Amino acid sequence: MIKLGLIGYPVGHSLSPRIHNTALKACGLDGNYSLFPIAPDDMQALKDLLNRVRSGEIHGLNVTIPHKQNVMEFMDELTPTAKDIGAVNTIYLRENKLIGDNTDAPGFLADLKKFLITEARGHGDSNALVLGAGGSARAVVYALASDGWNVTIASRRIEQAQILAQSFTNHELQITNFTDIHPSSFTLFVNTTPLGMTPDTDQSPWPENLSLPSNAFVYDLVYNPRETKLVRDARSQGLQATTGLGMLIEQAALTFEKWTGHNPPRNILFGSVGATRSD
Repeated sequence: MIKLGLIGYPVGHSLSPRIHNTALKACGLDGNYSLFPIAPDDMQALKDLLNRVRSGEIHGLNVTIPHKQNVMEFMDELTPTAKDIGAVNTIYLRENKLIGDNTDAPGFLADLKKFLITEARGHGDSNALVLGAGGSARAVVYALASDGWNVTIASRRIEQAQILAQSFTNHELQITNFTDIHPSSFTLFVNTTPLGMTPDTDQSPWPENLSLPSNAFVYDLVYNPRETKLVRDARSQGLQATTGLGMLIEQAALTFEKWTGHNPPRNILFGSVGATRSD
């Protein structure tokens, strides 16, 4: 019996049980995926749960807010990706070592590349604007910068953007605030803020007085609702846009493969949350 689960607080809204239990069934594996709500300051409960991975009772864990950084001190080893991003979303045991990994960045990049015309890259138009400088932005900025994008971080709190940029000393990142955005400079816009998430579906992180350039692609990490205001507005202007549901599926599939060695079919995982890739 393969035991998997998610650490976070709160976790009741998570789609991960549906996705991973479907993956287990699709790959013919006997197991289950459970939720482990642990309060933000309960380090003892966190340590006790991780010890269940060490003992082999639990075979793998996902990590979400607010523990993506909290778990790092309990790891025996961090993968280069997790170390560079400064956050862990995947935990497993290898050679009796507790490994902290991060599949958010490769999951985001894998989904993004399904939409982009890669032939257009490298001709001066690979400029991305990342909206927000919180925890989700770390993985996105890392993924884009590592893939050769010129990245600018836009944040209402410039000091938060500066801290994020200073975390990636190997990459030259630009910083701006929301009032100084020049949209025509960018071909990719990524929202990493929670603005527009259910129940506040009438909100958008994009300034109302700014138009998006006609050649832009919009990626909104928010996936609930299925079509955010940002995505809806972009599509109404004839732009290609998508939510973060594909990233959720991709990072889940990559994590599942690390846990089990099985690569679950993406279309079945999309079906587990009542969606198709076109969503």
